[in-house]
Amino acid sequence: MKVWRVAVIALLVLLLSGCLVTFKEPLPTAEAAPEALLGKWASRNAWGEPLNLQITRAGEHRYKAVSYPKAKPGQRDEYLFSVSRHGSRWYMSAPLPARLGGHFILAGFEFDEKHELVVYNLDLEQIHQAIGQQALHGSTVDTVEGAGVLVDSPMDQVFAYLDDPANADVFVEAVRYRRVGK
Repeated sequence: MKVWRVAVIALLVLLLSGCLVTFKEPLPTAEAAPEALLGKWASRNAWGEPLNLQITRAGEHRYKAVSYPKAKPGQRDEYLFSVSRHGSRWYMSAPLPARLGGHFILAGFEFDEKHELVVYNLDLEQIHQAIGQQALHGSTVDTVEGAGVLVDSPMDQVFAYLDDPANADVFVEAVRYRRVGK
């Protein structure tokens, strides 16, 4: 498993056993990420294998994540993403490959009291409920990884739902990274 896929794309797919929440719209790219996000990070995958992640700037308000298993630094995956802050939360958005629907993934992230980077996915069942209650609009989609949901609500409606403290349980911790080096 690749760390960025675990952290963001399988946000995200692999931790949810193929269940995926995707969005028709990406985050707007008009906001800079917090400086603390940039740099080198380390974690462990579901099998306890060490993983590395390096986040750098890739243009104005665009970022690149390069992930690789510590034992195999030549096996690198690169992902471009943008970030946005709404309410008290930071969000990141990345395009998905066509085999996963070709839309966008959305994840939350924060820095905890230990200065670790904590990434959160959206709970598929909670998003299904929100669609059923018409708080969001979307539909079930099938991908090679399994059934998921495509949310087609405008991003302002999505953020109004996500920023509501009553919906705090829609976020599930996906992965936790610690800073490597300085």
